[in-house]
Amino acid sequence: MDYLYHPFASKRHTVFAKKGMVATSQPLAAQAGLEILQKGGNAIDAAIATAAALTVVEPTSNGIGGDAFALVWTKDQLHGLNASGPSPESISVDAVKNLGHEKMPVHGVIPVTVPGVPSAWAALSKRFGRLSLAETLKPAIRYAEEGYPLTPILGKYWKLAYNKFKENFTTEEFEAWFETFAPEGRAPEIGEVWKSPGHASTLKSIGETDARSFYEGELADKIDDFMKQHNGFLSKSDLNKYEPQWVTPISTNYRGYDVWEIPPNGQGMVALMALNIFEKMSPPAWQNAETLHQQIEAMKLAFTDGQAFITEPDEMPISAEELLSEAYAIERSQVITDVAMDPKPYDLPKGGTVYLAAADDEGNMISYIQSNYMGFGSGVVIPGTGIGLQNRGADFSLDESHPNVLRPGKRTYHTIIPGFLTKDGQAVGPFGVMGGYMQPQGHFQVVTNTVDYILNPQAALDMPRWQWMKGKSVHVEPEFPNYLVQALARKGHEVHVTPEGGSFGRGQIIWRDPETGVLQGGTESRTDGAIAAW
Repeated sequence: MDYLYHPFASKRHTVFAKKGMVATSQPLAAQAGLEILQKGGNAIDAAIATAAALTVVEPTSNGIGGDAFALVWTKDQLHGLNASGPSPESISVDAVKNLGHEKMPVHGVIPVTVPGVPSAWAALSKRFGRLSLAETLKPAIRYAEEGYPLTPILGKYWKLAYNKFKENFTTEEFEAWFETFAPEGRAPEIGEVWKSPGHASTLKSIGETDARSFYEGELADKIDDFMKQHNGFLSKSDLNKYEPQWVTPISTNYRGYDVWEIPPNGQGMVALMALNIFEKMSPPAWQNAETLHQQIEAMKLAFTDGQAFITEPDEMPISAEELLSEAYAIERSQVITDVAMDPKPYDLPKGGTVYLAAADDEGNMISYIQSNYMGFGSGVVIPGTGIGLQNRGADFSLDESHPNVLRPGKRTYHTIIPGFLTKDGQAVGPFGVMGGYMQPQGHFQVVTNTVDYILNPQAALDMPRWQWMKGKSVHVEPEFPNYLVQALARKGHEVHVTPEGGSFGRGQIIWRDPETGVLQGGTESRTDGAIAAW
C-alpha cells in the first residue's frame, strides 16, 4: 500500500520487520512475545506470552481474572475465539435487588462474572501453539517474581486508582487489593520496582495444568472460598462448567476491504454498522467538516442501536445479519442530515483493557484483547494469588424488558473487541483500539484512516481522535484542528476539547505485505506503547 503523508506523523515512525513482530501497550510485554518468537514459538505463542505478561506489567488495565477475545489468521483462514464468561448460576435480578441495588453495582463481588482469560490462553495454545503453555508463560512469571520498574503512563493510572480505591474501598472484601497492589501502603512510583510472588505462583499453576487449576483445582477452590466468605455469587461450579467458544467471525466489505469482528455478545458489530452507514454517504474528503460530521452521525446511530440490541445472540430482538444488511445501512443513512441529531434506536421490524497484535514469518497473525474492565475491575483480589477479578456484570440491566437484562449463566454486552483486515481473501493484518465504549469508534477511525486516507499504521493511530459520548456531545483531543471543532459546533455538535490524557483508546496495528511478507507495525503514542520485532 502506498501511503500519504499527514501532519501528525512525527510522534513515531512505522516499524518494519520480516521474521516477527509484537505490538502492545507496554515494552516489557512486547519483549516477552519477542522472546517466545525467538525460542521457536509462532505468533499465537507470542500473543499468549504477551497477554500473560500484560497481567503483570499493566495490571491497571487487565488481569488473570478478566475476559478475552481473539481473531487468529493461520493457513489462509480466520478463526474467532470468544472467551467471555457468563454470570453465575446463582445470580438473578431479584437477588441483586434484594441486596438493596436498583442497578448493577460497579465494584465488589456482585458484578464478578466467570473469568475467561486463562481459558483463552489454554485454548489458543492447544489449537494453534507450537510451544507448551508453561513455556509461553515463563517471561510473565519472571516479571512477577523478580519485579519490574513502572513505566510513566502505568504509574499515572496506578496512582489514580489507588487514590480512588483508598477513599471508597473500605470493607474487608477489598483488603487483598491493597496488599497486592499497594504493599507499601501507597501506589508504587514511576520507576519503582513492583513484584507479585502470588501472581507468579498462579501463572505457574495455570501453565502446568493448561489452566485447569483455575477452573477445577486449587485456584478454583480459593476463588470459591473467597466468594462464600464475602457473600458473592460466583462459585466453583460456575468455573467447572465454563469453556470458551470458537466462533465464526463477522465482517463487512468497506470500499474493497473486509473488516472482521467477533460476533455478539461483543460490540464489534457497532464498528461494522457504522462503516456500512458511512459508506452510503458522499465520498470522504480529507480534513473536511462534512465528512467528519457524517462519520460522527453514522457512529452515533450504530452505537445507539448496538447498545439497544446487542446481548447474547439468541436473546437479541433483531439479528446481526439484519443489522449488517444493506437495507439497514441505507435506512439509517437516510436519517442523517446536515445538523447533529439526538439519536433514537432503530425502529425494529414488526413481528476498558489491553490489546496486542502479533505476527510471524509463516503468515500467522493474531488480534488479541483482554480486560478486567474499568481499570482494576471489581477491586476484588483473591488473597495470595494476584488474581484481580473483573466486573463485567456491571453492564447487565436490571430492567426485565431490556435485551441485556441479567440472567443466570448469561454473557453480558461486551466492550472489548479485536479487529482484523483482509483484502481479496488475503490477510492485511490485525488491529485494535482498547478503551471501553471508545473501541468501536477507534476501529472505525483506524479503518477509515487506513482505507480512505491511505495512512501508514503509525499515522493511522496518531491521527487526533474524536469520541461520541451521548446525544450531541462529542469529545475531541487537544490536537484536533480548531477549524473542524468550530465547523462541527456550527452543525449543532456540542464539542468538548478534553485535557491531554483523555480516554481516546490505545491502539496497535500490524499490516503484512502479501507479496514480500514484510510486516509494518504501529503502536500507541498515547501510552507506553512498544513494538518488538526482528
